[in-house]
Amino acid sequence: MPERCRVIICAYDPMQVRGYLKSGERALWWYLPDELYADYQVQPGDRIKGTLKAIYNAKGEEVPVEDRDFTWPASKETGFAVLVPADFAIKYQLTAFHFLEMEIHSIIRADGNQPATEVYRGEMKERKVWPADKMKLNYSVAFMAP
Repeated sequence: MPERCRVIICAYDPMQVRGYLKSGERALWWYLPDELYADYQVQPGDRIKGTLKAIYNAKGEEVPVEDRDFTWPASKETGFAVLVPADFAIKYQLTAFHFLEMEIHSIIRADGNQPATEVYRGEMKERKVWPADKMKLNYSVAFMAP
């Protein structure tokens, strides 16, 4: 069974994000639940596989999503931060004022020597869930296309 979580997207300032998206580099990321990171010792470059359940904008409104399944890499500095691919961010016009709701199913090790590790087999965890009333932000910055 997976880890269900709702996280806020993190980013650099909007002009840098625009440049990083244009170059295809890392611009947006989110953080794994602390316990999952510790329990599975997620390393830089490992890939996180899961299912995206919803995207919410700064008004707390759900954004329609087509691409539900994902496999996204942990950053090269730490396994704690998971990178949102530039093409996905552009398609859904994501900023640091969006939230992702997802289920994390497995971790694929960067070295490729091990099979994917299913997280919390046989049970459902739900520890990092951004509260719905906190997803309505008073301030946001619009997406700047690359």
